[in-house]
Amino acid sequence: MPVSRPVRIAVVGHAFMGAAHLHAWRTAPRFFDLPRHPEVTVLVGRDEARTRAAADRLGIAEIETDWRAAVAREDVDVVDICTPGNTHAPIAEAALAAGKHVLCEKPLANSVAEAESMAAAAEEAAARGVRTFCGFSYRRTPALTMARRLVEDGRLGEIRHVRAQYLQDWLSDADAPLNWRLDRETAGSGTLGDIGAHSIDAAQWVLGDAIAGVSALLHTFVPTRPVSGDSQGLGGAGDASGERGPVTVDDAAAFTARFAGGAVGVFEATRYALGRRNANRLEINGSRGSLAFDFERMNELEFFDGDDPAAEQGFRTIHVTDADHPYAGNWWPAGHGLGYGDLFVHQVADVVASLGGGEPARPDFREALGVQRVLHAVEASAADASRFTPVDGVESGGPGVRGEG
Repeated sequence: MPVSRPVRIAVVGHAFMGAAHLHAWRTAPRFFDLPRHPEVTVLVGRDEARTRAAADRLGIAEIETDWRAAVAREDVDVVDICTPGNTHAPIAEAALAAGKHVLCEKPLANSVAEAESMAAAAEEAAARGVRTFCGFSYRRTPALTMARRLVEDGRLGEIRHVRAQYLQDWLSDADAPLNWRLDRETAGSGTLGDIGAHSIDAAQWVLGDAIAGVSALLHTFVPTRPVSGDSQGLGGAGDASGERGPVTVDDAAAFTARFAGGAVGVFEATRYALGRRNANRLEINGSRGSLAFDFERMNELEFFDGDDPAAEQGFRTIHVTDADHPYAGNWWPAGHGLGYGDLFVHQVADVVASLGGGEPARPDFREALGVQRVLHAVEASAADASRFTPVDGVESGGPGVRGEG
């Protein structure tokens, strides 16, 4: 049997997301039977010393300090973008023009205009066999994938309610220092794009439905922060200088939503929920059943079956770790749960399977553009006294829709 040529990857960025992606490219072929072997050929970072240290730690032989050089290399098939949002569009569009497949972290861009340009470039490149992927990694949680299957199978009936929360607390200390995630020009938005985008994508994906309109508010609790200090994880502590700089993004986002199919939704995202480290939650209520998920208990899915006899009804806990559960059969015996980093391994497995001739892995840039349009509608509504704001390109025609009041 002939041996397929490896999939050769340039990873752009080596901090939080870059490290997660690098771990996944190395780990996926050890647990998944892939049609081609992924091989990171070059690591890209702005600082040569730090990039070399990261490459040495991860066993990557070559580095570049200019992403353009990596895109131009003949030994690169995939450009994996793990950088702040303001760099996504130029890197992705250059890579697509060079005939490289692109995996880009979420949200796709810092604006709808950039996302539309990226999606157009992706569509043109697709005609040449080039594929795009956007890193909404929480889709690859086995329990959320199973939730989608339950909805697809009709186990919940007609969907009526969606509740999504993403609660973190790493900014709760008002003296945690500024970083790029608090700068609008670099990050595009704050809590809304950083974690709220995950809730939007997960809800739309699990339901197989699109958000048609929103009524929103955004709020910034701490308008200035120390310009320097000691970073610890995502947060940290400011130094003794006392110098502070402006926070130019939202700290919290909340909005109600109407789905095209008729369901109503309530969304909340914050990085100030003290005590909630990474509570990414989704609850869906239908005419026949309900389900609930919380990433802080990521190996579990709560399911209520309304078809059970009345005397036996109640939420049941499904431990999504069995061999016949999504992704889980490639790992450990039943009951031996997975963790955060494994979602990126699943993402790599799906991407490589796609590049090996399988079905395109979702979401692509076109689908990620849909999330970007919801983010834009949320910001527009919040800037207009929370007025109901339709999402561009989505028609609302489901049962129970009563107009814009």
